[in-house]
Amino acid sequence: MSYIPTPEQAEELVKRFNNKEFHIQHAETVSKVMGEFAKEYDSENVDFWRTVGMLHDIDFELYPEQHCVKAREMLRELDIDEEVIHAVISHGYGICIDVAPEKYMEKVLFAVDELTGLIGAAALMRPTGISDMETKSVVKRFKDKRFAAGCSRDVIKQGADMLGMELSELMGKTLDAMRA
Repeated sequence: MSYIPTPEQAEELVKRFNNKEFHIQHAETVSKVMGEFAKEYDSENVDFWRTVGMLHDIDFELYPEQHCVKAREMLRELDIDEEVIHAVISHGYGICIDVAPEKYMEKVLFAVDELTGLIGAAALMRPTGISDMETKSVVKRFKDKRFAAGCSRDVIKQGADMLGMELSELMGKTLDAMRA
């Protein structure tokens, strides 16, 4: 019988398959950001959104070349609910898998995954970190292709489009969610 793990159970699973602090921290960040978005868009399902955010890169450390493909296999072996699996793997749409984000929550994950990395990198460059960072600072870093070059601007733009948001609105909401 498949199940939907709690955010805490999801964190234990992530730690079972990931040793690098960076990957664990990224999962925690995305989980918390997803929870903040859920409070606004789907307040009945905050834990579900957080669980999906936590699990989204469960396979990345072990299988970076088969990211999302292996996640599907791993999560099925763990008897995780198919709704969670679809949400998790759809964040790799057009990058490493052909499963498109369909639900609003999946589109949020697609959009914020790369963006949290960009914002996190920008925060590291500031003496005050993220606490007083403004959206315009994120926009400025976004435009500098050399800054956090590993964060795909195309994916972030595509995510904003999927959500029907202006890029600066998505950046502001994500920034606020990361601060919370």
